[in-house]
Amino acid sequence: MRIVFMGTPDFSVPALEALAASGHDIIAVYSQPPRKAGRGQKLRLSPVHQLAEKRGWPIFTPTNFDNSTDVDAFADHKADVAVVVAYGLLLPEVLLNLPVFGCLNIHASLLPRWRGAAPINRAIMAGDSQTGICIMDMDVGLDTGPIRYCRDLVIGITETSAQLHDRLSVLGAKAIVDVLADITSYPGVKQDSNGARYAKKIDKSEARIDWSKSNLEVDRQIRGLSAFPGAWCMMGDRRLKVLSSMPSDGSGIPGEVLGGAEIACGSGAIMLLEVQVSGKKSQSAGIFLQSKSLPGRLD
Repeated sequence: MRIVFMGTPDFSVPALEALAASGHDIIAVYSQPPRKAGRGQKLRLSPVHQLAEKRGWPIFTPTNFDNSTDVDAFADHKADVAVVVAYGLLLPEVLLNLPVFGCLNIHASLLPRWRGAAPINRAIMAGDSQTGICIMDMDVGLDTGPIRYCRDLVIGITETSAQLHDRLSVLGAKAIVDVLADITSYPGVKQDSNGARYAKKIDKSEARIDWSKSNLEVDRQIRGLSAFPGAWCMMGDRRLKVLSSMPSDGSGIPGEVLGGAEIACGSGAIMLLEVQVSGKKSQSAGIFLQSKSLPGRLD
């Protein structure tokens, strides 16, 4: 198939690599424009942009599709299908209908649950036991199009959003290859909006740990926000990010350090597994405690 691929972050890369390895013709790659990043504020190419340059695929980086020139350029590709994976730009309706088989999206949840920007984080934070990948036809709604294919997986009891992100990325790559191998065998089925939930974008204000909550809620928050922005609390006058944890049976006043890396919650306790002091690299709680001890409580 003649494929236009549209994606930006690391999550998108396995799908692009898998499609190329399956013998499809990658005729164009779209990614968000380079952004300034780092201390030097140098322009940085997205992971998809970097791969496209390495493989010699034509790369396009429009800021939007309000310009008819960008729409015409997309039409000129005469694509059989466009595959969209965490692209980060809204596609106007005129674009959705240009490829022969339309635009297919790889979405990291079992739709209609967790439509929106942060399905991986929200699934963990809600305590879901499973999630998965859906391949859907894109329409003008937000993740509301007909579903062609789904594959599920179990969320591990200690799995972080970063770990789940990587597993779903690989699963999505396998799923899109399966669908495009015989696309007419996977007709789109209209979504049932009963049970739909919206996975709103993660806000930094959600990251502060409230130790008065149950240990299960705190653990889900920590695991769900591990990649970004990182759940945190105050250790005296310094911010302490908690990147990995597990529930424990201890009890005490919420925020009280019960010993070692065990912190009391509203019910039960949390064992810190990986932490990061502001301005420092992340490290296991065990290594952290070799050089210093936690204060009597965390806020």
